Amino acid sequence: MDEKDKNLSKKEHIRMKLLEQQGEAKLVRKIIMITIASLILLIGIVGLVGFLYINSAMKPVDPDDDTIKKVKIPIGSSVNGISTLLEEQGIIKDARVFKYYIKFRNESGFQAGEYKLSPSMPIEDIVTSIKTGKLMKEAAMKITIPEGKQLIQIAEIIAGKTGEDPEKVFKKLNDKKFVNSMQEQFPQLLTSEIENEKVLYPLEGYLFPATYDFYEEKPTLDSIVVEMLKKTEETLQAYEGQMDKNDYSVHEMLTFASLVEEEATAQVDRGKIASVFYNRIEEDMPLQTDPTVLYAKGSHKSRVYYKDLEVKSPYNTYKNKGLPPGPIANAGTTSIDAVLKPEKTDYLYFLATPEGEVLYSKTLDDHNNKKAEHISNK
Repeated sequence: MDEKDKNLSKKEHIRMKLLEQQGEAKLVRKIIMITIASLILLIGIVGLVGFLYINSAMKPVDPDDDTIKKVKIPIGSSVNGISTLLEEQGIIKDARVFKYYIKFRNESGFQAGEYKLSPSMPIEDIVTSIKTGKLMKEAAMKITIPEGKQLIQIAEIIAGKTGEDPEKVFKKLNDKKFVNSMQEQFPQLLTSEIENEKVLYPLEGYLFPATYDFYEEKPTLDSIVVEMLKKTEETLQAYEGQMDKNDYSVHEMLTFASLVEEEATAQVDRGKIASVFYNRIEEDMPLQTDPTVLYAKGSHKSRVYYKDLEVKSPYNTYKNKGLPPGPIANAGTTSIDAVLKPEKTDYLYFLATPEGEVLYSKTLDDHNNKKAEHISNK
């Protein structure tokens, strides 16, 4: 074989190698494309099956079955518990789908009681029924907790409805074992902040102001408090984003809101009161709010005197800067809104007149002049 033939043979060998490599690369690409297509198809099938299943689970169990079933939802039932109960009773198809539907729609405020439900009901009607409380019977007991009430007053209200001794009710509300049992049921709401040794009463500010329906002749204190804490937790869910934005824990926010609640009158704009507190904190000034002094003294008076301001307590905001260790009363949504969305002002003082009007001042001199005119001279 001459030199020319050898060169041709080498070129042919290289060409064959290149063709072989190109073929292998083509085969690899084909395998990859087939694999990707298979995965996409599989994901599509799984998604379609999941969609069809969820769509089916959202429909009535049996559109033609109008049989009325009595479904009893116990006090303190969670969304998980309600979902499971409805599935067991044949009112919904799938408890998990129902639970996620509730969370996706941000539904809350479900009421305990005995309901008339049927397998033919759409899921929307079921939710509406257990939210609006369309019951088979009237509540055996109603307990109304007004805004601005303190724990000792709430204990008296509960005792008045249940026939218990107010002192015993108040004592149990502050019993460490009782409080710990509530923390176990509401760990996101009742955090370690209520265990601070400076906090006077751990559950102060956490029993939400509302009217509660009970379907037992004499509900236990545990079941009553559970219902109130559940209402607080459900209400605060709507404020989670705003609390995060303001870098407030639940405890801090309820504490701040309780100050606004106690300072507010029927005519006042709570957003302005909240702005005064914010401005004073910004200026490194004590909040100097009278209700904290009265709370520290454990008294209810219409007027605070200079001697009262000397009370030694972490709740005394004349002696201590910043927020007190915990709430001094229960706050409603109006005060919570004011704390999370205060007005923008440059006021540093406010004064409530005997007539219920609130006067605002930017300087101490102006504040003292108004105080002399409306308070001291009367």
